[in-house]
Amino acid sequence: MSIIRGPSISDLDQRSREIFREIVESYLANGEAVGSKTLAISGASGLSSASIRNTMAALTSAGLLSATHLSAGRIPTQSGLRLFVDGLLQFGDLNETERSNIRHRLSDQPLQSALDEASKLLSGMAGGAGLVLAPVQDQALRHVEFVPLAPTEAMVVLVYETGAVENRIMTIPPGTTPSALTAAGNFLSRRLKGRSLSGTRIQILEEISHHSHQLDAAAKALIEDGMAHWSSADAEERTLIVRGRSQLIDNVEATQNLERIRLLLDEMEQKKELISLLDEAGKAPGVKIYIGSENPLFSLSGSSVVTAPYMNAQGKVLGAIGVIGPTRLNYAKVIPMVDYTAQAIGFLMRQQVRK
Repeated sequence: MSIIRGPSISDLDQRSREIFREIVESYLANGEAVGSKTLAISGASGLSSASIRNTMAALTSAGLLSATHLSAGRIPTQSGLRLFVDGLLQFGDLNETERSNIRHRLSDQPLQSALDEASKLLSGMAGGAGLVLAPVQDQALRHVEFVPLAPTEAMVVLVYETGAVENRIMTIPPGTTPSALTAAGNFLSRRLKGRSLSGTRIQILEEISHHSHQLDAAAKALIEDGMAHWSSADAEERTLIVRGRSQLIDNVEATQNLERIRLLLDEMEQKKELISLLDEAGKAPGVKIYIGSENPLFSLSGSSVVTAPYMNAQGKVLGAIGVIGPTRLNYAKVIPMVDYTAQAIGFLMRQQVRK
């Protein structure tokens, strides 16, 4: 989707920059339109109300400000917010207490619990909905185990080197013995350690055919059936954790606009598109910011999204996190918070691999 950009920061003179900055910062702080009298009273620019009004009119003509009606003050447009974020925003930084709190809330728990906590943390700190896309589980394995549940059912426990644990239920032939389950688990654990399911599927099936004497018929059938199903994955099976939907709705400006809230809820239910959005974050390091219609998924509700990938020790992207909120997000706070939380998740996963 091509985005029509407004003027660049170099197109604005010093007066326009200062007035524009003051309007946007005031809008992000309280969500209200800003008038020339308000700016004149603040005295920050040292200009008269008439001079400020003329500058605001020029900024409006340039597509950076808009008003809901003629007598209203001005608010930034989507193009104005993009210009502000790219050229005028002074990023804050997390203090050591905030960093320590993030590390503490994510530590000393299984990976899935830590990712769930990260989503809650992002929602609470940002005032929006927190998103976490769990790692694609086509990664190196540490251990495989078959646990009997019923005469024709077993749970397969897949332990990844990232520390993630995945449980899958599979049907087993009647009469499958505990020793066959153990043998199948031991066979796969030895051959899959440090390797992925999809990357070794063909080799393992070939090895079974050439060395079938090492396994009884039941264990062989378990492995063949498992490898046929486990190595296929699509976006619908990936884990997307979303926390803070209610907080997001509460913080959408113009809360009387029920249609806009309905659209936002509809957008939040599109799991496949949300996963694609977070996957996009992994194509390059660093934080990405989408404002309003810059991302097609949230073009109707006009929400903003801030995302960042988390990586392993080799710099490979494993997943991504993000925050969805109104366009008047506190970008100066949210951007470093998303960035640091992604780094903390990556550090946690590297620690769990070393254990």
